[in-house]
Amino acid sequence: MDIFWEALKDALIDTLWVIPFLYLAYLLVGYFSHEGNGKYSKLLHHTKKVGPLVGAFLGCVPQCGFSSVMSKLYSNKVVTLGTLMAVFIATSDEAIPLMISKPEFVPKLLLLLAFKVAFAIVIGYAIDLMLGLFTIKKKKAAQVEVIKEGDHCEHAHDEKHEHDHCCAKNIFVDALKHTLIITAWVFVATLIINLVLGYAGLDALKGIFTDNIYLQIVIGCAIGLIPNCAGSVFLVELYMSGALGFAALVGGLCAGAGVGLIVLFTVNKKKIWQNLAIVVSLYAIAVGCGMIVSLFNIV
Repeated sequence: MDIFWEALKDALIDTLWVIPFLYLAYLLVGYFSHEGNGKYSKLLHHTKKVGPLVGAFLGCVPQCGFSSVMSKLYSNKVVTLGTLMAVFIATSDEAIPLMISKPEFVPKLLLLLAFKVAFAIVIGYAIDLMLGLFTIKKKKAAQVEVIKEGDHCEHAHDEKHEHDHCCAKNIFVDALKHTLIITAWVFVATLIINLVLGYAGLDALKGIFTDNIYLQIVIGCAIGLIPNCAGSVFLVELYMSGALGFAALVGGLCAGAGVGLIVLFTVNKKKIWQNLAIVVSLYAIAVGCGMIVSLFNIV
């Protein structure tokens, strides 16, 4: 019983320490999203060629707001599949505010973001290039006409609707709401990890995740696919506790598109097989990214 109370106390202390950092981070995200979301959509609509590049950087913004917006834009044929995948791969959800809350992990956070942005850009453009090679020019031209003539008004409506849905009227209240939600997830994840560490020991937990680096990456990427913030919170907490390696963290967060996957299946529900193919591809790409990072032997 002493182990339980010790784990509970440590989880409370760790969680309380994170709260101010989370609130400030979400306040900045709320302001950025409120001011920039519409401009971002227009940029991608008129200059699709820079989609993967811009998407890779904005996908790094904490939360999964841009991944959900991108799913909506992709379903309306405003952005390419490469742009969608670039945002998914770059999305880190709650990893940034959690790692910022502990300054000793900031250097690894910068390295994490560098890997994710690089993977997102290269893979995003590679996907668009491959699709372009297998696309008939005449069909592509016809699709462009359909988008211009039939989807322009719908896009404007959807963009406004998505903007209204994602961007709060009061960013202070919205930041507080997100902080409380993520705080709860952080507390639960931290408590679970503390209990496992307390009863099983760190060595036992490390044995499950790190004895086989390849299996570790496979498991980490599966956790990353959880379509909410729980996956990223769990991965980051495991990494910061020393139970998960850096390569598995990168792979898992490359697979973590947050609620973007839920939005994709919701707005693109007539193309279930296409959505499933995107999920499978995202997982395979994330595993590949993790394997590449493992070659650098970063801990």
